Amino acid sequence: MGKLILVKHAAPEVVPGVSSEQWRLSERGRASCAALAEALRAHGPKVIVSSEEPKASETAELVAKQLGIEWTTAKNVHEHDRRGVPHMRSGEFISHVELMLRRRNERVLGHESADEALRRFRAAVRDVLSNHAEETIAIVSHGTVLALYVAEHTEDHTTFELWRKLGLPSFVVLSRPELRVEQIIERIG
Repeated sequence: MGKLILVKHAAPEVVPGVSSEQWRLSERGRASCAALAEALRAHGPKVIVSSEEPKASETAELVAKQLGIEWTTAKNVHEHDRRGVPHMRSGEFISHVELMLRRRNERVLGHESADEALRRFRAAVRDVLSNHAEETIAIVSHGTVLALYVAEHTEDHTTFELWRKLGLPSFVVLSRPELRVEQIIERIG
């Protein structure tokens, strides 16, 4: 049985005034994809599925090219819906995310609650896995939804701790079919 590898995209170019779901990779982010690909190679992914957001799909494309495997995008593996939320200073953003993760059923930040984002992401992962029943598959997505999902499969970290630890890029390896966390790589490079 294959594994599920959940990948947090590489570093984007932050553009204040442009919604984060439209950000593309930074030069540093593009460069880090080579090291990410080499770290993933040991786990043998057969295909990469990505969020449709540019920073994630660019990460998937660069990694897949280096690994010589196919990649595609999938609906509903995108980040927690924060469209229209103004750009914030780092500390302010961290405080808002922490509040959102404490008040998981409320729409504290953006158009989805944490619980709504998790339900959407969980269903999308289930769909992806059903289409790749035996293969090791990598899904390139985003920090908040990854932390929400991984926290369900480990007792070692809270969602907020995971969200803070997962760097740009990073990944988590889960066994299949039980979806037990086997390894967390907090930062590449």
